[in-house]
Amino acid sequence: MYAIIETGGKQYKVSEGDIITVEKLGVEAGSDYTFENVLAVCDGDKVSFGAPTVKGASVKASVIGDGKAKKVIIYKYKPKKGFHKKNGHRQPFTKLKIEKING
Repeated sequence: MYAIIETGGKQYKVSEGDIITVEKLGVEAGSDYTFENVLAVCDGDKVSFGAPTVKGASVKASVIGDGKAKKVIIYKYKPKKGFHKKNGHRQPFTKLKIEKING
């Protein structure tokens, strides 16, 4: 059984027991989080798609913790002008473990 959920402007294919990283949700580690934006649910031969979401479907996940991704370096440079600018960014994320798919 798997489901397709939407969070943070992205879509994720999840099944029970998966560990995923999503955009930071702002919830504490150890708490539960429920996704209501379920776009599709597949249970063997039975597949249900939403328009845009599946009614009554939800995905329950437990929060493992927060973190930051690897640093991405942004380097701007203009030739023959002596212009160099270096910047870095670390995107925050939340790590989740999928517990149950209701659908």
